[in-house]
Amino acid sequence: MDKTVESAAHAVADIPDGASLAVGGFGLCGIPTTLIRSLLDRGSRDLVTVSNNCGVDGAGLGMLLAAGRIRRTTGSYVGENKEFERQFLSGELEVELVPQGTLAERLRAGGAGIAAFYTPAGVGTQVANGGLPWRYDAAGSVSVASPPKEIREFDGVTYVLERGIRTDFAFVHARYGDRHGNLIYEKSAANFNPLCATAGAITIAEVEELLEPGELDPMAVHTPGIFVQRVVHAPNVEKLIEKRTVSQ
Repeated sequence: MDKTVESAAHAVADIPDGASLAVGGFGLCGIPTTLIRSLLDRGSRDLVTVSNNCGVDGAGLGMLLAAGRIRRTTGSYVGENKEFERQFLSGELEVELVPQGTLAERLRAGGAGIAAFYTPAGVGTQVANGGLPWRYDAAGSVSVASPPKEIREFDGVTYVLERGIRTDFAFVHARYGDRHGNLIYEKSAANFNPLCATAGAITIAEVEELLEPGELDPMAVHTPGIFVQRVVHAPNVEKLIEKRTVSQ
């Protein structure tokens, strides 16, 4: 039952080229920095990532992006990453943009074993009708566009069918975790972490405080250990701030 791994390097050592990866965090809040950096050091390429955003320039998933390690990404917000913009518009990166609530539900559904679901979000737009640019070519023309999705009416309301998301691996960051993999996230750092934790076939959690089984209040646990396969103790993680605002 002890799921602790001696280092982040060991925890990511079997992630191959081409693996899909769900990554928790929102902006730079609650991101699994230690695991991302270790995966960068490992050298895995052609990765397919699913995350609310793809980090920022030089931090979070932005580190993997800058090194050219990500082939395709699914997310809902990309506005803080100039390298992301450059790669997307130059045809180096395939991007699937998803409404934020839909992305959250696709991850939750995948983790719950739900293949697909209907939602009104995106009906009447390219999200449902298809045609969103997924990849450009070097000349700036769309080379891959999103396909149209199934539309259905329930009780007079139109819905679009969205697929659940499952990935080969998932990275999450928790404030507290025990050796059985039970996790507690800190306030807003929960964000996409609980959803990603259930969506990965192999979920790796970095935890700031590693506790013994029984030390966590069961009623306070956000992610039960059944969803977590590996735990890495990461006690000294640098917590970056995207936009620092201070008084005069």
